[in-house]
Amino acid sequence: MTPILDAALRSWPVDPWLVAGLAVTALVYVRGWRVYHRRDPVRWHFGRLAAFLGGLFAIFLALASPLEPFASLLLSVHMAQHLLLVMVAPPLVWLGAPLLPMVRGLPEPVRTYWVGPLFGIGWLRRFVAWLAHPLRAFVVFTATTWAWHLPALYDLALRVPAWHYLQHVCFLLSGLLFWFPVVRPYPVRVKWPEWLLFPYLILADVSNTALSALLCFSDQVIYTHYTAVPRIGGTTALGDQSAAGALMWVPGSVAYLVPLAAIGLRLLFGENQTWDRGRLARLPNRSAGETPAVPARAGGRVPLPMLAPKHPKPRFDLLRVPVAGRFLRWKRSRAILQLPLLVLAGAVVIDGFTGPELAPLNLAGVLPWVHWRGLLVLGLLVAGNVFCTACPFMLPRTIARRVFPPTMEWPRRLRTKWLAVGLLVTFFVAYEAFALWDSPRLTAWIVVGYFVAALAVDGVFRGASFCKYVCPIGQFNFVQSLASPLEVAVRDPAVCKSCTTKDCIRGRGDVPGCELDLAQPRKRGNMDCTFCLDCAHACPHDNIGVLAVPRAGDLVNDPFRSGIGRFSRRPDVAALVFVLLFAAFANAAGMVGPVLEWEAGVQRDLGVEPAVLVVALGAFALVVAPVVLVGSAAWLARALGGLRFGAVEVATRFAFAFVPLGFAMWLAHYGYHLVTTYRAAWPVAQRFLFDQGWTAVGLPVWAACCCEAPPAWLPKLELVVLDCGLLGTLYLAYHQARNLVPTRQWLGAFAPWAALAVALFACGVWLVLQPMQMRGGQ
Repeated sequence: MTPILDAALRSWPVDPWLVAGLAVTALVYVRGWRVYHRRDPVRWHFGRLAAFLGGLFAIFLALASPLEPFASLLLSVHMAQHLLLVMVAPPLVWLGAPLLPMVRGLPEPVRTYWVGPLFGIGWLRRFVAWLAHPLRAFVVFTATTWAWHLPALYDLALRVPAWHYLQHVCFLLSGLLFWFPVVRPYPVRVKWPEWLLFPYLILADVSNTALSALLCFSDQVIYTHYTAVPRIGGTTALGDQSAAGALMWVPGSVAYLVPLAAIGLRLLFGENQTWDRGRLARLPNRSAGETPAVPARAGGRVPLPMLAPKHPKPRFDLLRVPVAGRFLRWKRSRAILQLPLLVLAGAVVIDGFTGPELAPLNLAGVLPWVHWRGLLVLGLLVAGNVFCTACPFMLPRTIARRVFPPTMEWPRRLRTKWLAVGLLVTFFVAYEAFALWDSPRLTAWIVVGYFVAALAVDGVFRGASFCKYVCPIGQFNFVQSLASPLEVAVRDPAVCKSCTTKDCIRGRGDVPGCELDLAQPRKRGNMDCTFCLDCAHACPHDNIGVLAVPRAGDLVNDPFRSGIGRFSRRPDVAALVFVLLFAAFANAAGMVGPVLEWEAGVQRDLGVEPAVLVVALGAFALVVAPVVLVGSAAWLARALGGLRFGAVEVATRFAFAFVPLGFAMWLAHYGYHLVTTYRAAWPVAQRFLFDQGWTAVGLPVWAACCCEAPPAWLPKLELVVLDCGLLGTLYLAYHQARNLVPTRQWLGAFAPWAALAVALFACGVWLVLQPMQMRGGQ
């Protein structure tokens, strides 16, 4: 094996984001293609599948093979890379007719609530049709090719990785745009005549020939970068440049002239539109004499066929999963889940009062502020309000109620979220003012306070008054679970209509009904639901499950919700959402280097106590800023959108659109600490157990639990999470504006809230890119 070949085989770059993206794209396409192939194997033959996967493989070869590292050493290799991105991958992708399979392969909620509405936006369809015209596509493609081959831009792309990525993206997108009119993937129909493709491809070949000749016959090196790199294989920089020009010239001309010849033959001799009767006879559910239905043209448009299944698929139900479902249907399952957390809470309290005062060495300084918070948001992301299901504060209260049942009702005037809003603001301000995360003793007192408060409130008042109206953790979970994928809901509403006992809310025997007054037939979303599953255990018809739902799907509209009413009539719930939204960004800002340095400078310049400054900043971030920014957005939306509601009602209606963005910031923040400090739990647990006399666990290795440097993929993942949150918020705000303003003034109602969302998103991006103070592993 030659040294060059050996070096090439050893130079496979590792790019997990690219590989994961290509794999997900292939999975979605294959999932959709299989559906169409089963229904019409003639149209959706294996050739389409092979073409699309071949296009993705060409992208993989261009960007994730030894071509990538060698591109900075040899211009000819770089040219091969660009040919794969421009002339190989795009036509193969379009030959796979990816539009319908990619849409059909998406999860149903994404297809229904995100992608489907895009096809109904008239200006977007018109813009795509305008851009895909051969004239515009040729201009964009040619301009992109020549611009990136200018020496200044080309050398910049070779020096700066970010510009190199941008160059690849531009080449791939312009290639997709160029080959779209040539392939015209099904079910696209165009209005312009097909003969336009003759000058289209000929002029593209002329442009390609001119640029290739310039590289081949130039007597000097055009791109100076290649004069400063080591030469491979004994070639000179000028010889390598000529080879690159020849590579661009010959295969490039073939790529243009072959489809040109095919189009000419089709125009000369026509295209056989008859279907093979023998193959038609083998189609499922179709007799030999039938012909497949072809979408009729209507003004150049055709409907998108088979985007929805013939029969809706049953929703995923966690209670139907063989092992987990059977366990959760058991009425003692919640107590079993609460016991381990009760033991951990007890350990945190004991270590907080008796263990080391240094937080990274104490269970109270590590488990609540790193692991519990991180796992909490992950549970909300993948399932729902799972912490409230296993809440340890409820177990002693439940046992106490068996001996001393409560007799009073929660005061009517306090049946709102305003008390919880005040407690949350107080907690977030105290968190920074007293550095709760750095004080094991204060953390232990907080845990004890939760147990005492739960016993005191629910020991006197019936129902789950503490959970519904008081508990700050519960309010956090209620709001964030609005973006969760699972919901406790009825399986068949018709069964509930015929039910006369209503045991889901009244209870049955020793099984209590819903203590939060959520009647299942009229329940919508996860607000105020603790996932206790008492309703499911009490239902005599087994008609309640934990069902999959579109994330934040119920926030698009404003239905009546049992136990809550309509969100548009609940400014207290809207205030809760906004407090948690701004707290997500304020809490993260209090941990980044530039903000901490600024705070130290203000304390030094003004001579104020740190706690006083932190309290003032907390009040500004959680009270003043939300009132000013939200109030301004509501006033502008009311004025620009012609809304007849008051500013408070406008803010209330748009508040719930910000749930995805707030949750994304909490997930990015808490996820960061979990990823960088997850290893700290075991050494701290070893120390605690060793102190209690469990010497078999050995002595902790403290060096192994130090905070790890954030991996390179973590900031990128945080940005992706924030991107998803922003898109979700803009989507919900758009629908809210369209629901409130059916006329064209909807844009005026939407714009202020979109501006607020983008501003918060920009703050989140800046926070993610800053060095963040560690937790639990210093």
